[in-house]
Amino acid sequence: MSGRLGFRVFWRMAMRANLLQATWNFERQQGVGWAYALQPALRALYADADERRERLAEHTAYFNTQPTLASLALGAVAQLEEQRAAGTGPDAAAMVRIKAALGSTLAALGDRLFWFSLRPLAAVVGVLFALARPDTAWGAVALWLCYASVHLGVRFAGVGLGYRGGPAVLGGSLRSRLEKSVVFLAYVGCIVVGVAVAWALAPGGAPRPIAVQSALAGGLGLGLLSAQRARPSPTQWALGIGVLVVIAAWLHRF
Repeated sequence: MSGRLGFRVFWRMAMRANLLQATWNFERQQGVGWAYALQPALRALYADADERRERLAEHTAYFNTQPTLASLALGAVAQLEEQRAAGTGPDAAAMVRIKAALGSTLAALGDRLFWFSLRPLAAVVGVLFALARPDTAWGAVALWLCYASVHLGVRFAGVGLGYRGGPAVLGGSLRSRLEKSVVFLAYVGCIVVGVAVAWALAPGGAPRPIAVQSALAGGLGLGLLSAQRARPSPTQWALGIGVLVVIAAWLHRF
């Protein structure tokens, strides 16, 4: 073992974590991407090439979690691999169980934090900026900054947090802070949605025509109904939008 892991290794792991799902497949899901992201730690910990390849092969097995919070699991497993390289860590079977527990726990929390709270909030912020400045790209920029500032911050800081916390990384105050973040983002999202709806209905204080207001109300109602069900697949979204575009183009001709 070449010594304790440090910032440079964490940075490489976080950079590689951006490609966690690049080789996603139904058999191993994020397994290959996980091994690729963990490789800098294994390279620093195992001097023997054969042993390093054996550990790397073990980590290509099935793994799946929320992609951003995967950084926490990467750091925690890197700590365990450091112990393992020193002869005191868990064996391969125990490592599989620990990864499975971390993956499911982080997925449950990360889905609520990023998919169901932060992503809708970022989208509404982008819409609000687009309504305010329709002749600029500020809507797209605002959406990206709102989401990426949190997403990338957690992704790059998460490896170090996971390494210091180990398998119990969510057993302390971090889980409580993340849970509070979910609630906070939900409240902020509701406020921003209200502002965006008011702006869409009466931009500059002048109400929109009744047809626009009806379409907006119908869209909100459809969105609320669809939110109660499992989210549509990308294919379903694409087909639905395509049908709406065709109908709109046909109506425009008449």
